[in-house]
Amino acid sequence: MRLSEFRQAVADEFGVAYGRVVTGDLVIAELADRTADDALKQGVAVRQVWLALCRASGVPESRWHGVGLPAPRS
Repeated sequence: MRLSEFRQAVADEFGVAYGRVVTGDLVIAELADRTADDALKQGVAVRQVWLALCRASGVPESRWHGVGLPAPRS
């Protein structure tokens, strides 16, 4: 996952304005008590940040691959 894909996934899931709040203010234990934005700035893999954000904010697993997109085949 690229950073641009992360930003689009956040906007699709939360909306642009609230997405900025979620990534900038929500402290996620799974990311060593950092926000998504801080974790990304400190080099945590984008996909890891996205999945941690999904788990922390209660996004249903069926949407972890993007709103309206089917989960990839195993």
